Amino acid sequence: MCLGIPGRVERIWDDHGALMADVDFGGASTHVCLEYLPDLRVGDYTIVHAGFALTRLDEESALASLAAFRELGMLEAELGIVLPPAGAGEGGSR
Repeated sequence: MCLGIPGRVERIWDDHGALMADVDFGGASTHVCLEYLPDLRVGDYTIVHAGFALTRLDEESALASLAAFRELGMLEAELGIVLPPAGAGEGGSR
């Protein structure tokens, strides 16, 4: 299955001319290419597919989607990792 997963941009950098970001998916993060959305900023939410940020997303929609994916067991399967329990390590609003 290939889903577009919502995530929060945590850090942005230039990697040999390619705009890259660390994107957090509710407990796991990965490197993502921002070349399609160069105006994304730290704290923005985006939908990521195949390592690329594809569209900007509002926080409410992103968090609702992440919760639904997690509840259905799809988030860990799609990311290929084991996530911490929901709410673990979250220190309030960002």
